[in-house]
Amino acid sequence: MTLRIVAIGGTVYPGSTTEMALRYAARPSIEAGAEVTVFGGEYLGALPHYRGTGHGETSGTELVEAVRSADGLIVAAPGYHGTISGLVKNALDYLEDLSKDERPYLHERPVGLIATAYGDQAAMGTLLTMRGIVHALRGWPTPLGVTLRTAEQLFSTDGECIDDRAREQLRLVGEQVISAAGKFAAGSNYA
Repeated sequence: MTLRIVAIGGTVYPGSTTEMALRYAARPSIEAGAEVTVFGGEYLGALPHYRGTGHGETSGTELVEAVRSADGLIVAAPGYHGTISGLVKNALDYLEDLSKDERPYLHERPVGLIATAYGDQAAMGTLLTMRGIVHALRGWPTPLGVTLRTAEQLFSTDGECIDDRAREQLRLVGEQVISAAGKFAAGSNYA
């Protein structure tokens, strides 16, 4: 069975550190043979506000369907004023469409979390907010949540992580997602 991992995150800026971290953390899933679908900043920036003006019946369908069939997720958000960006929060709001599913919201799915910010305080506040959101959506945050300070250069222009600490943490959170997704898919329950 091929596992499916959905990666959600980024900013409105192409090549953002947040999106590069998201894609880097997805590498262990790709290496394990999983099907990985990335919803980056460009996709998220085009999503209308959930159930707001411009929201239609087909808005966010690709995202919702991908998460519906996902075995695990990775979510990366920049810290804006100490919390999750509106761009990523709006995408997560679309998961309300999963509320009446047989497997509602993020039930029995591991979720790796990455928060990026210029400073430590904003990154940590963002990570804690994301953990709260994942719990509210009945998901399982991985033991490691990654906080990255964007004050330093972490990635080369071609997406390679050039910071040892960031590289190790992003790989570990990615490994935790694919490992737990495999266990849930095999019928193991951590509850």
